[in-house]
Amino acid sequence: MQTGILEPVPPLARYLSFSLRQDGEPRRVLGKLPDLIDGRSAVAGIGECLLHAVHEKVPGLKTFPALTGPAIAIQSTPRAFWIWLRGDDRGELLHRTRRIRNALADHAELVDVIDAFCYGDSLDLTGYEDGTENPTGDDAVAAGFVSGAGAGLDGSSFVAVQQWLHNLDHFQALPQDAQDNIIGRRSADNEEFDEAPASAHVKRTAQESFDPEAFILRRSMPWATAHRQGLVFVAFGRSFDAFETLLRHMIGLDDGIVDGLFCFTRPVSGAEFWCPPIQDGRLVLSALSLCPRMAGSVLF
Repeated sequence: MQTGILEPVPPLARYLSFSLRQDGEPRRVLGKLPDLIDGRSAVAGIGECLLHAVHEKVPGLKTFPALTGPAIAIQSTPRAFWIWLRGDDRGELLHRTRRIRNALADHAELVDVIDAFCYGDSLDLTGYEDGTENPTGDDAVAAGFVSGAGAGLDGSSFVAVQQWLHNLDHFQALPQDAQDNIIGRRSADNEEFDEAPASAHVKRTAQESFDPEAFILRRSMPWATAHRQGLVFVAFGRSFDAFETLLRHMIGLDDGIVDGLFCFTRPVSGAEFWCPPIQDGRLVLSALSLCPRMAGSVLF
């Protein structure tokens, strides 16, 4: 497994999203990625469109769903592959980005870069703790990684990534009790309300309340530019089922009740990826049938 998925979020991060060049060779991308990704300081996910380009499939991998609820539409912005760079030095993250971009430049184009950071003790920019129901220990491994699927798939993970854009001026202009009711917890002590509104975020995403339970492993981080800010929502899972169950419930597709979050924030992107396992510090792509033919070929 890519161990960076299990580790706490780093002080700083960069999220890189790539598309395929029309004149590039997608097999070359798959040949180069194992040497660029260690699974700890750099976590990588492969999109369905990249595998489609080389006539490959991974069971469970699909394109992020575009969904429309009673009052909100969720965007799908698929990418060929995605890399989460983890660290504590922004300059070093920049140079690692350059090395990866240059290594893949003939075959892939870097189309999105999001610089992210840790705020307080894993807080969202609203000031509320993010990921309070994250599973830990063995439960985190069970929720976040594939098992029992066979060599090349066991130890892999699926990840859903969304960039959320906050209107913090609107949120912070609300009375404190209104803010707390949107989240379903008190900002002062992070205590969940016994009688939170049905639209409260904690009610819409109570992972243990679904059948089957919808636990995901969240590794989200805030982002900000001069005039915009929000959250990079990152959810790892053994499949996409739990994430998509939660997302459908948030936008009211089950019962018409829309998550209170949407009064001040919205996702502006959405993509899903397969994160291969790691062995000896390199991505393992043996789940792809083309991989046995890679050795000794021009792919490398």
